[in-house]
Amino acid sequence: MSQSYDRGLIEDFGRWREFSAGMWAWVFHKFTGWVLIGYLFTHIAVLSTSFQGATTYNNTLTGLESLAVVRLMEVGLLAVAVFHILNGVRLLFVDLGVGLESQDKSFYASLVLTGVIVVASVPTFLSGVF
Repeated sequence: MSQSYDRGLIEDFGRWREFSAGMWAWVFHKFTGWVLIGYLFTHIAVLSTSFQGATTYNNTLTGLESLAVVRLMEVGLLAVAVFHILNGVRLLFVDLGVGLESQDKSFYASLVLTGVIVVASVPTFLSGVF
């Protein structure tokens, strides 16, 4: 006969406060990876308009670049890509045994560096839209 267990609530939202920096790094890395995979399909869809001719492709790009929401999404894509790259490099060093004692600090450094790069790039991405 099988036993049943009382597992409590399916989702206890209080547990998010208990996450350490390593857990947040894992969550953000997985999230940014999925966002990049989603962007890949969007990128392929836009590139596929080139099969219909150069004018269709150029009109598609011109139409997308004129939308402010697309430019803001590009800034978000930059943030996602930069964090994913920096966190991946951090994980590479950790796997090699370098910086094992300072994983939290390197995670926070990757967040700060991502923020600096994104903020510095905002004028370039949003030029000509507003």
